[in-house]
Amino acid sequence: MNLSTKKSTKQKMMSGALAGVLMTSLGVAAPMMALTQTATAAPADNLTAAKRLNKLLTNTKSMTANFSQTTKGASSGTFKGSMSVQRPNNFRWETKSPSEQLIVANGNSMWVYDKDLEQATKQNVDSQVGNTPALLLSGDPSKIDQNFKITQPYDNKNYYVLYPKSDSASFKSLSISFSGGKPVMMVLNDTLGQITSIKFSGIKMNPSIGSSQFKFTPPKGVDVINQ
Repeated sequence: MNLSTKKSTKQKMMSGALAGVLMTSLGVAAPMMALTQTATAAPADNLTAAKRLNKLLTNTKSMTANFSQTTKGASSGTFKGSMSVQRPNNFRWETKSPSEQLIVANGNSMWVYDKDLEQATKQNVDSQVGNTPALLLSGDPSKIDQNFKITQPYDNKNYYVLYPKSDSASFKSLSISFSGGKPVMMVLNDTLGQITSIKFSGIKMNPSIGSSQFKFTPPKGVDVINQ
């Protein structure tokens, strides 16, 4: 893989993985299941929406799943892999195809390891997670409404759209859908005009996850960047 190809791959993966989750990478493009809802369904008020989302997220103490992440826009592409999250502030987002990338956070720092580039970047979690989708699945549910305006477009559906309150956020809106109490899809509309959809499968709710999953040591010979 030449350098230009590596850079292109890295840009595509980073735009989705960090936003979705986390990574993730979720006007708003609604999850597919939301499109089947009736147009006459009334939205819930913001306070009710916040309480309902808080309850759903509070019940998600840990989670593992496979994901399929598709981005449409300037950096289009589809990536697949697996993820693990555990409160508070622990997550692992591992893209396996078509290229490999690993994001690991443990509450203090976040590592982004790009195998093709032979590069690992260490970032401060506080500066990265506060206004990102990662906060939804790994942060403190009671603090989410401090960072986002929470809406529920259809009062009878567990589908929520969040708008960041900070002007410095890297995305315009984030939607998340639940089925059977499980988060099954996230859609992110970022500030670059890209739309990233993340679908989860093989979901396991509240499993025991070893602490080693949220630790990372750069392989020998890898370039390390501290940010």
